[in-house]
Amino acid sequence: MKSPDAAANKQQKPRKDDSMRRIKKIALIGTVALSIASAGGGIAYASSQHTVIPGDTYWKLSQQYRVGLRTLLEANGANESSILYVGQSVTVPSASTGYIVKSGDTYWKISQKMNIDMNELMNLNGDSAGVVLYKGQQLKLPESVKRYTVKKGDTFWIVSNAFNISINSLMKANDAGVNTVLYPGMALYIPAGAGGQLKVSPPSGQSPVDPPPTGNKPYVTHIIHTVQRGDDFWSLGIKYGIPYREILNANGLKESSIIYVGQKLNIPVHHVPVKPAPGSKFGELLDWWTEAQYVWPIGSDAKITDYYTGISWNARRTIGANHADVEPLTARDTETMKKVWGGSWSWATRPVIIEVKGRKIAASASAMPHDVQYIQNNGFTGHFDVHFFNSTRHVDGTVSQSHQRDVNIAAGK
Repeated sequence: MKSPDAAANKQQKPRKDDSMRRIKKIALIGTVALSIASAGGGIAYASSQHTVIPGDTYWKLSQQYRVGLRTLLEANGANESSILYVGQSVTVPSASTGYIVKSGDTYWKISQKMNIDMNELMNLNGDSAGVVLYKGQQLKLPESVKRYTVKKGDTFWIVSNAFNISINSLMKANDAGVNTVLYPGMALYIPAGAGGQLKVSPPSGQSPVDPPPTGNKPYVTHIIHTVQRGDDFWSLGIKYGIPYREILNANGLKESSIIYVGQKLNIPVHHVPVKPAPGSKFGELLDWWTEAQYVWPIGSDAKITDYYTGISWNARRTIGANHADVEPLTARDTETMKKVWGGSWSWATRPVIIEVKGRKIAASASAMPHDVQYIQNNGFTGHFDVHFFNSTRHVDGTVSQSHQRDVNIAAGK
């Protein structure tokens, strides 16, 4: 039997064969030593050599290495009409200490990309409002904007983590996107506000990329996962107890993206502090979106206890995005659950306590089998719904008043 909201379960498992058709590769070409310095203080590396590949032009190389076009031409005894040949060696002088204007740039756009004050930028360059910038013009940048020279193996995630900034802000500062290729020797702008590499002890011995904040509110840190053979976004979401779309978003990827063995992925880790309950009979009142779905992730088993009768059975959260879609573990669990609803399946809601990972969470359950089923031979043809504080229906994203009423009862409210 179909649920009233079963038309759109947004946490359905993606088709693995669809993902495997698409390939995403990052090419790393050339070798240049790493160098970090403040934009206002110069770059601490010497001239290097670039081997020309198809599509290269002097203009493209000037943008890639953040070197003025005229400086690059002069270093190679060339002019704007000079042609580059594949395999040719081009001398790349030390990077410019400033910003090279692109078509369409304004002081406002540059200040937003670099996270700096527009007036500070204009004053530094002796300009005022209304000044028109032209393509190829070189501007001074404040020392708060750093410069980084890409080394072999670098990705936007590796660099953003090293400077404690988001990948989006790093890409924005460099007019880049998820398909932008990083080359050794390329110069990247590091926007103002960046810090150094952080060192925090994360769970499971993984490498952290940001520190936990203090306080009693839920917070998110990140760890690095090295892709193994057989990994996919869905299985990684199950492994780390988060919706797989969070992994996509954290890495600037899409469902069509393919991950490869050895690739480093940023994995969000949700930390949910324990909340007090008014008594042993009650559960924690946890918000579904920021707390409950991470305490009881997909693939995890829990004991469900009916608030009124005290009858308990075991179940697994098998799917569900707006609320938990749950299945009894065994045929015995199914029969026990059926007794709670008077011997027949029903959409009627009841307050329940979810016990998982040593925690008790206030929830509400209905008992009608419907739609997708993962556990076989348990005598339950489909799954049943479990709601938490602020969870919603799948089909229209609306709140079920009866479920929310029972969640509050289970929380002692």
